[in-house]
Amino acid sequence: MEVNSFLGKVKISFQNNWTGFVEHVPDIVLSILIIAFGIIISNFLSKIFRKTIERKAHDTLMAHFLAKTFKVILYILVIMFALNIAGLKGIATGILTAAGASALIFGFAFKDLGENFLAGVILSFNRPFNLDDSIKIDDIFGKVKAMEFRYTKLKTFDGRDVYIPNGDLIKKAVFNYTEDGFIRSEFVVGIAYEDSHVEAQNLILQTVRNSPGVVEDQNHEAFVILDELAASTVNMKVYFWVKTLEFRREALMKRSDVIANVKEAVLANGMHFPADIHEIKLYDSQKAIPIIMSPLE
Repeated sequence: MEVNSFLGKVKISFQNNWTGFVEHVPDIVLSILIIAFGIIISNFLSKIFRKTIERKAHDTLMAHFLAKTFKVILYILVIMFALNIAGLKGIATGILTAAGASALIFGFAFKDLGENFLAGVILSFNRPFNLDDSIKIDDIFGKVKAMEFRYTKLKTFDGRDVYIPNGDLIKKAVFNYTEDGFIRSEFVVGIAYEDSHVEAQNLILQTVRNSPGVVEDQNHEAFVILDELAASTVNMKVYFWVKTLEFRREALMKRSDVIANVKEAVLANGMHFPADIHEIKLYDSQKAIPIIMSPLE
């Protein structure tokens, strides 16, 4: 008897729930359609939003970051609206409440994630680099390729992809090598002691200034200084500027061309690049250096 009563209650409960479900089927279907179309419209609006920011601010990184944030906010609004249409307003409220509580709990548990996200927001408006800039942070050196919610992606010059937490970009020193488009290069030239260092300085400086790609203006000036009196040579250090946004390859190729031009000019004007001089000392009773000559085979 008790079993029959229990089964009867289960049957009635199932019928009532089924009836309620059937009554809400149109609202549920409508909610699903709203979510589907809402996602499509959100993607479309975020693309327009990104293009508008790129056109006005000329900042690809900021446009990409803000567009993704805008799209996530639209997704949340669409889902909340769809739940209300389906008659699940209580669930929507519960989700928002749970999200707030979870944000507080996970904020303590995953402090770094929140820190990196906030750093990404700050960097989207105020940062020391742009897309394709060559930057260095700690020992990581490469080109900026993307900025996401949590990290910034760099491509190193040997082909590796490095993901740097945005928090590090806020707290640590960032060296930007291409922000203004000018790079200073340097190299050392060693000439013989018997050559005039004044003539050599003037010759090298004129050669550098005449080399293609070298920048010479009020703020970027080439110059040559005496750097060291070495064992075999008088060493001069040469400084010059080139204009380039391609820090690694283009700057190195121009530096190579300048070195080649200086080498040809020095040799063409009768100056010399002497080899290293090695001093041999005799100790105690040693009067000579024994040398044994062997025939070539």
